[in-house]
This record gives sequence, structure tokens and C-alpha cells, in this order.
Amino acid sequence: MVTGIFGYVNVLKAAADASWTREEVLTNNIANVDTPNYKRQDVEFKTYLNSAIEQAGSPDASLTKKINSVDLSDVTMRTYTDNSTLSYRLDGNNVDLSTENVELASEQINYNALIDSINNEFSRFKTVIK
Repeated sequence: MVTGIFGYVNVLKAAADASWTREEVLTNNIANVDTPNYKRQDVEFKTYLNSAIEQAGSPDASLTKKINSVDLSDVTMRTYTDNSTLSYRLDGNNVDLSTENVELASEQINYNALIDSINNEFSRFKTVIK
């Protein structure tokens, strides 16, 4: 039981770290909305985490068992530049302020949910110890 809690908390912590980084990247995009030729950046983590969870454990293992056997050293977070030319702007900047604000709000909700989940796991752990 204790090992399971730590495995789950470690995955939540990695996801929270990636979410925090994504918030910083999105905030930087918003700060550069008026910078000519600035290309928006983003963070890729969920795809890598989902892939690691799918590959962990046996194919018929429960999600909890898969999460507990995920090797987080294989899960990376990648910040990349979106070189998409699908911009309506003439200055070469591909940051859309409305889209970035929506993505930032969504990521903040995601981050808060992850932190709440971590806190709940630690509360359960404290209850087990008592």
C-alpha cells in the first residue's frame, strides 16, 4: 500500500512539474505577443507520460499497477517551438493572445487539480500512519 502511494505521488509530482513549466512557457508567449518574429513555444509531457503508463506492467494490469511500475526516468518533458506559419499576423509572430490565455487558464486548473491530488494522497498516507 505504501509503495503504491509513493508511485502515484511520484507520477503526480512529475505531472505537476510539467504543468508548472507549461504555465511558465505560456506566460512567456503572452509576454512576447507583440515581439516581431517570435514563435510560440509549448511543452509536451502528456504524450510521453501516457505512453510510459501504457507500456508499464502487463497489458491486463490495472491502472494503479501500471502507474506504480512507471519508470519516471524514461518520461521526459520537452519544450518545443511551434514554427507553424498559420498566423494571420504580418510581423511573423504566431502567438494568438486569446488562445494563449485559454491554454494558460486550462493549465492553471490542471496544475491546481494535480496539487490537490498530491495533497489528498499525503493526507491518506498520514491517516495510514496514525
